[in-house]
Amino acid sequence: MRRLLTGLALALALGANAAEATSSTDEGPVKPQTVKPQTVKPCVTASAACTGFIPLGEGAARSMVYRSFDLDQRNPRITRALIMVHGTLRNADHYFQTAAAAGFLAGALDNTLIIAPAFHSAAAPCDDKLEPDEVSWSCVGDSWRSGGAAASIPGLYSFDLTDALLKRLADKRLFPNLKVIVIAGHSAGGQFVNRYEMASRVADGLGVQVRFVIANPSSYAWPAATRLIPEGVGSVEAAHEAWKDETKAQTGFAFGPFDAAKAPGYDRWPYGLEHRDSGYTVGLTDDQLRAHLVSRRATYVLSQVDVLPLGGFDGSPDAMAQGATRRQRGEAFVDYLHTALGGDSPAIIVPECGHNDRCVFTTDAVLPVIFPAS
Repeated sequence: MRRLLTGLALALALGANAAEATSSTDEGPVKPQTVKPQTVKPCVTASAACTGFIPLGEGAARSMVYRSFDLDQRNPRITRALIMVHGTLRNADHYFQTAAAAGFLAGALDNTLIIAPAFHSAAAPCDDKLEPDEVSWSCVGDSWRSGGAAASIPGLYSFDLTDALLKRLADKRLFPNLKVIVIAGHSAGGQFVNRYEMASRVADGLGVQVRFVIANPSSYAWPAATRLIPEGVGSVEAAHEAWKDETKAQTGFAFGPFDAAKAPGYDRWPYGLEHRDSGYTVGLTDDQLRAHLVSRRATYVLSQVDVLPLGGFDGSPDAMAQGATRRQRGEAFVDYLHTALGGDSPAIIVPECGHNDRCVFTTDAVLPVIFPAS
């Protein structure tokens, strides 16, 4: 039934009048144009009509996004924005459709600017076809999902794209009534949002609320060298039994020192905070990253039955040090934030969902999180 309702929502959302959406200007400074609000309809199809580009760095470099409204035209109807980050397949079109379906279910399409950035990469093994001047993001290693450097432009990092989007959205000349921006991601996108929440240099000084939604990542950037002790609630057996509880996240984990001989990179970025000797985070201290985890508003979304090694599950020793399954890793991470750092970020268990972004983001419990009232 959930799959049927989600499909129906997607079909209805994609049936909106996308033809009336306006195209964006891709180069030069932003020049807001006055548009009559009643003539602007949300663009919600995964087509060229719903794409735009964000200029980055010096020169003509730019990165593609899907968007439901023009990013360069004044739109006083917009009160919130949702930036939806894709997964490891870099399928921003799919995630844009998921966000549009969720927006339809929430009744939020008319006053929400939905954006799905595309971290395309022309480098092997991704081999994406790029538009002229489109940035090629790093596809392997310290990749786009952890703020990695662009493959085509030295000194440009994937987190810089999100910074640019936040600054554009916070421009009152364009969106004078925007009150809140939500940055959400599932799987590899959840990894991106977890690390960006910790590292963002601009999230606190925009004059607009910024919230983060981290859904089912395969790993987290742990804020300390400790890890959960794999006994009791932290055991493999407990992880595989967790699916039976569809109401709340597991708590009561024990944490302690980890034997680095079992996983020498377990505490290196992006799994931990060590060896951040280059890149976007190099100017931030460990204490600053930990402080951001506590002070910034985040919600962790975990699927009830995301307990199998599917969908690009990270089974490396460095990731396995964080827990046996995605759900256990998320539960342990949130429990550590609460017990060790004094954080209060909630965790939501989504009943009946596995490792599926569309199931997660279109459920009743998650809609108010990605489309908050204020």
